[in-house]
Amino acid sequence: MAFIIGLPVAQIILFCWAIGHDPVGLKLAVANYELEEAGYSFQDCPVYPGCNYSLLSCRYMEFLKNRSVVLELFSSESDALQQVSRGNAWGALVFASNYSDSLVERTERGRDVDDFTIDSANLAVTMDMSNQQIGTLLYRDIQYAYFDFIEKILIDCEVNPSNGRIPFQWNKPVYGDRKPNFTDFAAPGVILTIIFFLSVALTSGAMLIERNEGILERCLVSGITGIEILFSHVTTQFLVMCFQTALVMVFSFSVFNLTNRGDIVWVILLTILTGLCGMCFGFVVSCSCDNERSATYMAMGSFLPIVMLCGIIWPIEGMHPLVRVFSVFLPLTKSTESLRSILQRGWLIEDPNVYIGFASTAIWIVIFLTISILLLKFKKG
Repeated sequence: MAFIIGLPVAQIILFCWAIGHDPVGLKLAVANYELEEAGYSFQDCPVYPGCNYSLLSCRYMEFLKNRSVVLELFSSESDALQQVSRGNAWGALVFASNYSDSLVERTERGRDVDDFTIDSANLAVTMDMSNQQIGTLLYRDIQYAYFDFIEKILIDCEVNPSNGRIPFQWNKPVYGDRKPNFTDFAAPGVILTIIFFLSVALTSGAMLIERNEGILERCLVSGITGIEILFSHVTTQFLVMCFQTALVMVFSFSVFNLTNRGDIVWVILLTILTGLCGMCFGFVVSCSCDNERSATYMAMGSFLPIVMLCGIIWPIEGMHPLVRVFSVFLPLTKSTESLRSILQRGWLIEDPNVYIGFASTAIWIVIFLTISILLLKFKKG
């Protein structure tokens, strides 16, 4: 009972706590030669508010700190780069000694500015991109902090802040949030995977244990058919699976408030249908294997291919064309896309992208049940 009740709850809690949140406390090494030019220690970085062009580098760093980035100041560029080389920082920022003056001159003179001023107004950034997620996040935050920094100065100087923005107008997204959340992207696939493979674990050993202990043979001798035995297991295990689904739904949407823009009824129905599909796959495993070890290998061996190829952690559009064709026919591919459309887009069952997930799961249930019945009927021993 502890396994049945605790495992789905523990898995969804760990997912919501561990996956999709922005890393915090990331260190950047900073060499600011502008402080030395102004007569300050490299550890002192005063900020002058208002329409003031003094030490703009320090003012920019304040915006960077607001994005949960930890800045460590160093006296030279070599020291800052050494911190990156040793793995003590994720990147190095270098400000030229005339950074503020050059930035103002570059802005005011426009096409007449010389190359030296342009180079001096640039913020030199050297990143450690060995971690793709952290590198991409810092790449984004360094630029967004700069946009906020420029807009704030323009506002203080009573200039339209649009002059400092790139010439794009990002309208409100049709679906989803302006700032995407990886937790919401992965949640549909993770919820279905938890229910699917917990159902596999529940049922993969059921028929196997009955057969090895002689219970199945005694039932068949007494006149009970294999189909009746199979559907009795489906009925009893279905109730347990519904209870697990209820726990996952409560913790996902009530406790952790995962995004749901659709009808919760269709979310529950699709999740239960996926759990039923996992149960039927578990019966295939138990009917095709002769011992618990083989059943464990078969069930666990199918876990990673399904997770990797069903678009749960990476879109299927990014896969190799041959793998993409194969992935479309896996049990969780269409159901994951369907659940994502319900949760993120608010689509109903009438939309083809939604009902195809239900249809695909139902087809796999029929296929797995048919294979189980045939194995019970014709497999020797």
